[in-house]
Amino acid sequence: MSFNSFGRVFRFTTWGESHGPAIGVVVDGCPPGLPLSETDIQPWLDLRKPGTSKFTTQRREADEVRILSGVFEAPDGVRRTTGTPISLMIENTDQRSKDYSDVAKAYRPGHADYAYDAKYGFRDYRGGGRSSARETASRVAAGAVARAVIPEVDIFAYVSEIGGDAIDYDNFDAAQIGQNPFFCPDAEAAVRWEALVDGARLDGSSLGAVVECVASGVPAGWGAPLYAKLDSELASAMMSINAVKGVEIGDGFAAARLRGEQNADPMRPAVEGGNDGPIFLANHAGGIAGGISTGQPVKVRIAFKPTSSILIPVETVTREGEASDIVTRGRHDPCVGIRGVPVVEAMMALVLADQKLLHRAQCGDRDDD
Repeated sequence: MSFNSFGRVFRFTTWGESHGPAIGVVVDGCPPGLPLSETDIQPWLDLRKPGTSKFTTQRREADEVRILSGVFEAPDGVRRTTGTPISLMIENTDQRSKDYSDVAKAYRPGHADYAYDAKYGFRDYRGGGRSSARETASRVAAGAVARAVIPEVDIFAYVSEIGGDAIDYDNFDAAQIGQNPFFCPDAEAAVRWEALVDGARLDGSSLGAVVECVASGVPAGWGAPLYAKLDSELASAMMSINAVKGVEIGDGFAAARLRGEQNADPMRPAVEGGNDGPIFLANHAGGIAGGISTGQPVKVRIAFKPTSSILIPVETVTREGEASDIVTRGRHDPCVGIRGVPVVEAMMALVLADQKLLHRAQCGDRDDD
């Protein structure tokens, strides 16, 4: 059985390979009547697309999205979702499959080459096929659709650490995130990272990174215990991203080093006349308690490993089991976590859209008054 789909009510299925003619996604369960055109999707893809700086892969892809189904011009003249499956396609236009002739013969340590071969008996070695980061463009396209379902939520992500060098939160400036090629909120860290990432690139190596994502405006009540908890769905979504090796919700592992009174999120009464629930004095839980959103910002941290395709020789074995060394030629990200930022945002949007519709399906438009 294959698992290329994610979600319960708002569900998406990605398809295609890194060096195939195209990649894409089918989004099902989207409510009808939402305005949606290519211009609503393309800006998010532009943030993820390769070749935008020397700090990312130099593969040149326009990543232009086409909507093949699921929208129609409504009586008001606006293209809107019809409630039927939305099919999105992105053509691959800059493949160089010849760069992977050595990969066809031997496995890249740290990559999915051997695991795919062990499972399926053969594999698409051109750029890693389905295990390539190229697949994430489909997720970003689907995430743009999800954002239309949750207009009340604001999502932003940023890189907080590259190669062990972390930002200084005292220098945090959200306006800086779009002003440098690293999605970095600390201008001083961004300058350091230029030399750090460029050094790894020139050495033929790569670096890992940590991405943090915050969703504000999520109302209290989203999440379906026990087996569709908001935090478990987020963890599953983020771990499904290629190259992700760790996920933390709120304080995450740091919570294990706190006492109970330190880890608690104290509450005080809401402002008189308000109906937005209590005021929280801390957010160690990352906006989720018991698998249900509390109304606070939902916070997630994601660890990306270094790119496995590097020019430094690494010991490996051939498909026949013989000892060998491998050098992976081609065009690869020296730090795949950088372009992971829009992917993380997309997965956050996809989970929240699904959880909103799940909540509505069970609880309806419940009025607490």
